[in-house]
Amino acid sequence: MKISCFSLKPVKVFVCLLLVCATLGVMLGVTSCESIYFGYQARKVPIYSVDTTEKKVALTFDAAWGADKTSKIIEILKEEDVSGTFFLVGFWSEKFADKIKEIDEAGLDIGTHSNTHPKMSTLSEEKMTEELEKSMELIKNVTNKDVKFFRPPYGDYNDQVVSCAEKLGLKTIQWDVDSLDWKGLSSDQILSRVKASVKCGSIILFHNNSDNILEALPNVIKYLKAEGYKMVKLSDLVYEDNYVIDNNGLQKKK
Repeated sequence: MKISCFSLKPVKVFVCLLLVCATLGVMLGVTSCESIYFGYQARKVPIYSVDTTEKKVALTFDAAWGADKTSKIIEILKEEDVSGTFFLVGFWSEKFADKIKEIDEAGLDIGTHSNTHPKMSTLSEEKMTEELEKSMELIKNVTNKDVKFFRPPYGDYNDQVVSCAEKLGLKTIQWDVDSLDWKGLSSDQILSRVKASVKCGSIILFHNNSDNILEALPNVIKYLKAEGYKMVKLSDLVYEDNYVIDNNGLQKKK
C-alpha cells in the first residue's frame, strides 16, 4: 500500500516538504529551498566583511563635508606604516582635487561615495548611473586610475543599486565595524566600538572630518597592532574574483 508523505509523522512531513522545495529550487533556478518554503527572496548584498584567517582589516574614511583633517589622517597612516581607503562624494572631489592627489600619492585606495550623496535606492537606474559615473570621472581625472569600489550614502541600497554598480565594474562596500565617529563620540568611545566588533576581515567605518578622528585614529591603530592586525586598503582585503557573498555580507572565496 502506498503511503502519502502527509500521513507520516510531522518530522517526516517536514523532510518531504524540504525535498519538494529542493526540487522546485532546481527547476526555478533558486539556490536554496528555504527561499521557496519560507518565502525568502534572493537578493544582492554588498560586501560588509571578508572571510579570511589572516589578521587584516580595512580602515575606510568617507569624505563628504570638509577636508581640514584629511592631510593629517594621511600623515598618521604614513607614520604608522598602515594603509586605508577613502570614499569620496563628487561635490567634495570638485572642491578638493588637491586632496585627491594627496590621497592617491600616498598609495591609498579611492572609491566613490556617489556624486551628490542621495539615497541611491530612491533613484531611477539612469540617475544611479549618473551619480556613479560623474563621481568616478572626477576621481579618475586626478588619479588616472579606474575606481573599483562604491559605498552607498547612508548605507542605503537595494538590488538595483548593487546591480548598477556591478555594471560599472564597482564592488559595493559596506562595513561591519561602525565607529559612529560622526556622532561626536570621544576618542575612547570610538576605540571601544572598534574593540567590541573587530575581527579578521573587518571593514571599519570612519569619516574624514569627524570631531575626534585625529585623536581616535592613532589609538585605534595602536590597539589593532597590539592585537596582531594588519591594516590594509580594500584592494588588499577583498577578493577580486571567484567569490560569493552570503546573506550577512560576508565575502567568501569559492
